[in-house]
Amino acid sequence: MMTHAVSHTSITHASEQAQQWVNELAKDLDWNEQSAFRLLKAVLHTLRDWLSQEEMADLSAQLPTLIRGIYFEGWNPAEPAWERKKRDFVVCVRDSFGYEPEIDVDKAIGAVFKLLDRHISHGEIVQVRNSMKKSLRQLWPEG
Repeated sequence: MMTHAVSHTSITHASEQAQQWVNELAKDLDWNEQSAFRLLKAVLHTLRDWLSQEEMADLSAQLPTLIRGIYFEGWNPAEPAWERKKRDFVVCVRDSFGYEPEIDVDKAIGAVFKLLDRHISHGEIVQVRNSMKKSLRQLWPEG
């Protein structure tokens, strides 16, 4: 009987943690929660596909359970790596998020990176940033 209570509590906690991330992002951008969630998902997917598999796995270990599920959703490890520039990252996020002309995608991506800065260990953030191309690091200012 106790096990049931514990698992229910951890599911509730995981849900609250994920909701907190979405709420923070929505507040930072002055967006609704649905748009904030779509953006978080788009940036996490693009970031995941941009990192080496080792970095991608290291970052995932630091994400809350439900956010980690979003991060891996639809992941195809067989995707080939390619030469990536900042513009490509922005375009990938915009394609995944959906094009909305009134949205400053660079600023929106920056807001997601700031959210990660607040919730993930500094050492891991430094590793992730250092594994990115210099041009892309402009999107992720050092916190």
